[in-house]
Amino acid sequence: RVSFMNNQKPQKPTLSGQRFKTRKRDEKERFDPTQFQDCIIQGLSETGSDLEAVAKFLDASGAKLDYRRYAETLFDILVAGGMLAPGGTLADDMTRTNVCVFAAQEDLETMQAFAQVFNKLIRRYKYLEKGFEDEVKKLLLFLKGFSESERNKLAMLTGILLANGTLNASILNSLYNENLVKEGVSAAFAVKLFKSWINEKDINAVAVSLRKVNMDNRLMELFPANKQSVEHFSKYFTEAGLKELSEYVRNQQSIGARKELQKELQEQMSRGDPFKEIILYVKEEMKKNNISEQTVVTIIWSSVMSTVEWNKKEELVAEQAIKHLKQYSPLLAAFTTQGQSELTLLLKIQEYCYDNIHFMKAFQKIVVLFYKAEVLSEEPILKWYKDAHLAKGKSVFLEQMKKFVEWLKNAEEGTSSFAHKLG
Repeated sequence: RVSFMNNQKPQKPTLSGQRFKTRKRDEKERFDPTQFQDCIIQGLSETGSDLEAVAKFLDASGAKLDYRRYAETLFDILVAGGMLAPGGTLADDMTRTNVCVFAAQEDLETMQAFAQVFNKLIRRYKYLEKGFEDEVKKLLLFLKGFSESERNKLAMLTGILLANGTLNASILNSLYNENLVKEGVSAAFAVKLFKSWINEKDINAVAVSLRKVNMDNRLMELFPANKQSVEHFSKYFTEAGLKELSEYVRNQQSIGARKELQKELQEQMSRGDPFKEIILYVKEEMKKNNISEQTVVTIIWSSVMSTVEWNKKEELVAEQAIKHLKQYSPLLAAFTTQGQSELTLLLKIQEYCYDNIHFMKAFQKIVVLFYKAEVLSEEPILKWYKDAHLAKGKSVFLEQMKKFVEWLKNAEEGTSSFAHKLG
């Protein structure tokens, strides 16, 4: 057994040695893009700055050169003119070309023409899609290594490519790099990028793309933590001429705050928290997130209506609704201090009774209950009746309200209480 082991020993190193050498040779071939770079740069020097010719040359070269292996080198050359060293500088000893994004004119038209070059190339060689995405993510992390003009060109190009779907909005993740954010590079870059993106499409298309990759609520992260407020974002981007982006972010924040408020409200109601506490909480949220009373009253209405399993029988549901709403009327009354809020609530009730067929006959009973409970007052009810109602179920609801409205118009102080009779 001993001699058997001894016999084996000398063979082991030679075997692994050979394997190792072979592997090393593969590595060298695989990661030696110099020859590939020379071929591309040679071809680009022949096309010159004619971007149509550039696109044709790249299309034809894909059949001869290994784009799949050297995707990073290819995109480095097309963007920066040569292979990029870590950090974003061009390697000094390398050949380079001026037929690239960074050496081009800094205007939208030129960048649109360059975007076409990338589009055609990636449409022709579909497998380059992933490599191009990785390249852009890397370029964004290298922003500090580029000049301001180079950054501007890259931002415009990226915006155009995001607009036409060549790039996915997830690449924006690179802009949340701590150093780029801290030094203000991310926000400045985002201004140019969003300008060209919105110029190609519009803010709604941008919003859809951001939502798809859950970026719609992350834009404030372009600023350091101490500046991540709607006010700061809004001021910065409005001054840079991107009012629509400021409004979009403000709206997103507001939607988020409203959803949170509704969720919390429903939890408080199901726990049976005292109205006093609920009112205090809602008022604080209104102030903190700049939510209007009209918005709050609609949130309270839908929260109140969603805490109950409603009876499916029309004759029983009205009774159930009155009992339930009577209980919550002090809460609603706290947020109908303005005529506009009362009208908003009336429209919500109309909409609800129309959308939930069992409630069609309950509309007038609910309005009268709220009149008695001082949630709704005379003027908004008359306004609603005259011209402020919705088209939904209009004839049914106006007919229901006719007698009560006549009574409101004619009633003087101290006359018999029609409201009590109706109630």
